[in-house]
Amino acid sequence: MSTGEDSRRAPPAPEALGNGVERIAGARLNVIYEGKRCIHARHCVTGAPTVFLANVKGPWIDPDTISAERLVEIAHACPSGAIRYEGKDGVPEETAPPVNLIAIRENGPYAVRADLRFDGQAAGYRATLCRCGASKNKPFCDGSHHAVDFAATGEPLTDSADMLAVRDGPLAIEPLPDGPLKVTGNLEITSGTGRVVARVQSAKLCRCGGSANKPFCDGTHTRLNFRST
Repeated sequence: MSTGEDSRRAPPAPEALGNGVERIAGARLNVIYEGKRCIHARHCVTGAPTVFLANVKGPWIDPDTISAERLVEIAHACPSGAIRYEGKDGVPEETAPPVNLIAIRENGPYAVRADLRFDGQAAGYRATLCRCGASKNKPFCDGSHHAVDFAATGEPLTDSADMLAVRDGPLAIEPLPDGPLKVTGNLEITSGTGRVVARVQSAKLCRCGGSANKPFCDGTHTRLNFRST
């Protein structure tokens, strides 16, 4: 089948699921897209350009132009969880990762991979969370760290790193009002290059951008009069 612009079929129209979430039906899986969580990491448009059509008007996702197995790989590469999927016709649903991880991105957000719970509600397995304090979609990153020239290392010093007896399981994240992210559950915090920074079962992570002990909260949000809404 030709993939030229003139002969390409029109992508299917999305189904609105509410709160800005859309479902795009495919033969073997449905793509779920949540635009407000997208940080434009571009793994989708570069890894599957016939599925995710950049710079077009109207419907722009066509799940059936590559194999379902390859599309699952692309979805798993989406760090923000903006792209998810519903498996069918033998395609399994996404499952929790074997190790709960938060990676600290240089001058950017926290990239989380875990069985996530936000305020007690299941929230998928991938998310990027604001740590600059400027996002208009807190607790999620919306790219505002670029606009405010946020500068924070992705390579903090290693803290407590003793191996946990259990490395998976639900990870509860509670954004405290005008304060840090309270994280409860088995968790490995890593640098941007993958080095272990800490292994914890509870922590309070800075999200005001001002802590002198990043990624951990040191109370600076109070002095900065940080507002989470």
